Amino acid sequence: MNAHMAIGHLLHDLPTAATATFLALFPIVNPLGGVPMFFSLTADYSSQERRRTALKIAIDVIAILIVFMLFGRFVLNFFGISLPVLKIAGGLIVANTAWGMVTGTSRMTTEESSEALTKPDISLTPMAMPMLSGPGSIGVVMGLAAHADHFLSYLGMVIGIVALGLTCYLLLCLGGPFVKRLGPGTVGAINRIFGFLILAIAVQLIWNGAADFHP
Repeated sequence: MNAHMAIGHLLHDLPTAATATFLALFPIVNPLGGVPMFFSLTADYSSQERRRTALKIAIDVIAILIVFMLFGRFVLNFFGISLPVLKIAGGLIVANTAWGMVTGTSRMTTEESSEALTKPDISLTPMAMPMLSGPGSIGVVMGLAAHADHFLSYLGMVIGIVALGLTCYLLLCLGGPFVKRLGPGTVGAINRIFGFLILAIAVQLIWNGAADFHP
C-alpha cells in the first residue's frame, strides 16, 4: 500500500470508526443521567476531590470498554458464542436498560445504592460500573469490535471510547449546576428521550441478529 492509499485509508476508517463508536455508546452510557447520582454521592467532597473522582471514573470507563473491545472476541470464541447470538443478547440487555430509562427505574439495585453511600471510593463501583459502562455498553462495544477488520478500525474505536470518557469527565465536573438549572423534570424527560432512542437501537440489534441466522 503506497503512502497516498494509506492516508486515504486512514481518513476513511479512523474518523468513521471513532464517530460510530462514540455515537453508538453515548446514549447508552448516558453520562448526563449519571450526573445527579454522582453529585449525590460526592455531596461531602471538596471541589478538588470531586474532580479527582470524576477523572478516576472516566479512566475506569475507558479501561472497561477498551478491555472488552480488545478481548471480547476471545471470550466469544472461548464460550462458542456466535455474533448473531451476541447481537440478540446485547439487544435484550440494551432494551432492558432503555426500558428502565423510559420508566424511570434506576440502573442500580437498592443494595448497590445503599452500599454506594458508605463506600470511600465510588469511582469503579457503582459509578463506572454499572452506572455508566454497564452490560448494555459492554455488549455494544463487543458487537462493534466483532465487525472491526483492520488496525485503524480498532484505533478509531479507542479514540471514540477515549472521547466518550472525556465527555463523561467534563459532564461530571461541570454538569451539577447545569442539571440543577434544568430541574428533575427536564432531566427525566431527556432520559426518557434517550431511553426511546436506545430502545430503537436494541430492536435493531435484535433484528440484525435474527437476520444473520441462515436457514
